[in-house]
Amino acid sequence: MLRLGRAAAGCRALAAPHPRGAGGHSKRASSGGKEILINVHGGESSGIAEILMTRAHARNSLGKVLVNELFRALESLRCDERIRVVVFKSEVKGVFCAGADLKERAQMNDTEVGHFVHRLRSLMDEIAALPMPTIAAIEGYALGGGLELALACDLRIAASSAKMGLIETTRGLLPGAGGTQRLPRCIGIGLAKELIFTGRQIDGQQALSLGLVNHTVPQNDEGDAAYQRALILAKEILPRAPIAVKMGKLAINRGTEVDIASGMAIEGMCYAQNIPTRDRQEGMAAFREKRPPQFIGE
Repeated sequence: MLRLGRAAAGCRALAAPHPRGAGGHSKRASSGGKEILINVHGGESSGIAEILMTRAHARNSLGKVLVNELFRALESLRCDERIRVVVFKSEVKGVFCAGADLKERAQMNDTEVGHFVHRLRSLMDEIAALPMPTIAAIEGYALGGGLELALACDLRIAASSAKMGLIETTRGLLPGAGGTQRLPRCIGIGLAKELIFTGRQIDGQQALSLGLVNHTVPQNDEGDAAYQRALILAKEILPRAPIAVKMGKLAINRGTEVDIASGMAIEGMCYAQNIPTRDRQEGMAAFREKRPPQFIGE
């Protein structure tokens, strides 16, 4: 049986009320969080959470502290049934995530490098495994591990001026946090090989034409056009039945890893788990009564 999330007891232990903040929003930092913050929306946007990268001095590069805090943020959100969509966003102007922290990496020996890259790969897997939809809002540079982070999200929105690329071969490396696997699944094998072999950077419009991002938007004066478009998309997802959305995500993610016959069996298992939900009954009742459904995630 396919199931979502972690053990219920562990999730209950992590769940905590969201302190209210100004403007109908609440903010909570992950434990000891200095480089990752979680912003949980209230009001009409209730159900949207943002993971904010704030490591300005290093352009949100993936250092040990940021990675550890991101793991904790993911654990918190995974277990929070009130969250229906997660948006990944940079608080550093002009950059989404610059990739690996090469200054920090230079201080590691070969064994330490291997362990840390394995941890980065696990981090991207954890992002991909979040049960609710995830959206990357790419305003500026998303290079190397930064693009791998965006690829681990379900959906990507980019400003037309954003710069994206798996540039590892220009540094004597190859993508090690999922890029060689997720990029081909996103844009096809031939194009993925071209971008990885050349280390080429592309802008938001080129990324859209390749299918790397779902939408591209002209950058605005505030520098947050991709984020604003990501919010519109998140709000479009919000009113949908949460369990059905999560099961749809699970069926797609698991189904694309196997042959179509096995994928159909996975879809059947996911569908079976949705049948007894109150939301399914609500959807049928709303259709009969010609009114908008009110889904509660049960």
